[in-house]
Amino acid sequence: MMLALEMFRSLPRTVVGRAVGTRMPGLLSGVAAPLRLATLEAPVVRHPGWARLRTRLSGICGSDLSMLSGSTSLYFSALVSLPFVPGHEVVAELVEDCEDLPAGTRVVVDPVLACAARGVEPCEGCAAGATNRCSRITVGDVSPGLQTGFCHDTGGGWGQQLSAHRSQLHPVPESLTDSQALLAEPLACAVHTALRAGVAAGDRVLVSGAGAVGLFVTLALRELTPAGEILVVAKHAHQRELAMALGASEVVAPHEVLRRVRRATGAFQLHPELSSAYLLGGVDVALDAVGSKASLETSLQATRAGGRVVLSGMPRPADLSAAWFRELEVVGSYASARVEPGGRSAFETALELAGHDALASVADGVAAYPLHRWREALDHAHSTGRLGTVKVAFDPRRTQ
Repeated sequence: MMLALEMFRSLPRTVVGRAVGTRMPGLLSGVAAPLRLATLEAPVVRHPGWARLRTRLSGICGSDLSMLSGSTSLYFSALVSLPFVPGHEVVAELVEDCEDLPAGTRVVVDPVLACAARGVEPCEGCAAGATNRCSRITVGDVSPGLQTGFCHDTGGGWGQQLSAHRSQLHPVPESLTDSQALLAEPLACAVHTALRAGVAAGDRVLVSGAGAVGLFVTLALRELTPAGEILVVAKHAHQRELAMALGASEVVAPHEVLRRVRRATGAFQLHPELSSAYLLGGVDVALDAVGSKASLETSLQATRAGGRVVLSGMPRPADLSAAWFRELEVVGSYASARVEPGGRSAFETALELAGHDALASVADGVAAYPLHRWREALDHAHSTGRLGTVKVAFDPRRTQ
C-alpha cells in the first residue's frame, strides 16, 4: 500500500471549478478540488519492460492546475482514465531492475505513453521518433492516458510509487541534484517548442509569458536556435530578472508589448472598435507560453503577416481573426519527442540544460511539500508569479 493524491470523477466539483476557479483559485485546493489523499494499492507490473519506481520529487504543472479547475478542454476527456494519480514531472529511483537499468538508478520520466510502453506495433509517429504524436494512446497494455499522471494503471508522481516502461526512463547524471533533475521534463518540452518554432537566423521572437514554460523556452531558444532579438513578456520583477539571465534581449510588461514591437519593427498599430489593438507587421515568430486568451491574442496581434505562432501553453478559446487575415502559421507544440531535429531525444538535451548556471536559482528555489500538505502546495502553485517561485513540487518521502 502507498499514499497518493488521487483525482476522481466529480461533476459538482468540476462545475464549481469551471465556474469560479480562475477567479477564486483557493477553492481548487479546498472543497472544489476533485482530489483526495488516499491509501492505494501500489502499481503492479504485469508486462515486460515495465518496472516500479519510488518517487523522489514530482512537479505541479500548469496543466495539472487547469485539470483541477475544470478549465481543461473536454477534448481531453477521452484521453485519460479516472481515477488517476497526477504527476508527470517525475524524478524517481527504480525499485527493481528494468532491462539495462539496475534497481536504485535515479531517473526522470518521459511521461508520454506511446506505442513502446503500450506493447503495440509502432504507429507512424512513433516509428519516426515523434512519440508525442502517438496514435495509440488509448489502447494496448495500459488504460487510456496521454501521459503518466493521467492514466489509471501507471500511477503518477503525486504518489509514493508509480510504474513506467523502459522507453520512458532517462538516467539522471550524478552531477545533477534532484531539484535540477525535476526541471528536465519541462525543459524537454521547451526544447521541443524551440525546435518546432523553426526560427531562422536573426529572427525576432516574442515569448508571451514568463512562468516556467516561458523561461525555459527562452533558454532553449537562445541555446538551440539562431534567434536574434528575443522579447519576453513578464508581469513580475523576479521573472524579468530570470528571463534576462536565460537569454532574453529585453523584457516588457503585458501592456507594453505592441508599443515595443511597433518601435522595433516599424509596424502600424490599429485600434478596432470594442476590441484590443493589433499590429500590421511585427515579430517573425511568437510563442504563447501561457495558453490564456490574453496571451494567445497578444502573440497573434504582434506577429507579422506570414509569421509563425507556436502554442506552447495549452490554449483556451481566443479570437483567431489575425491568423486568418495575416495568413499566420499556427503551430502546436505538445510534450517532447524521442527524436528531435538533429537526431537527439529532447530529454538528452534537457538534462544538459538542467545544469545551466542560469537555472541554479530556479533549482535551488524549488518549493517541495509532503503529500498531506497538498492544499498548501496547490495554493503556492497558483501564486508562483506573485511569490517569486518558478516550480512547486511534492516530495512523497517527506512526512512534514
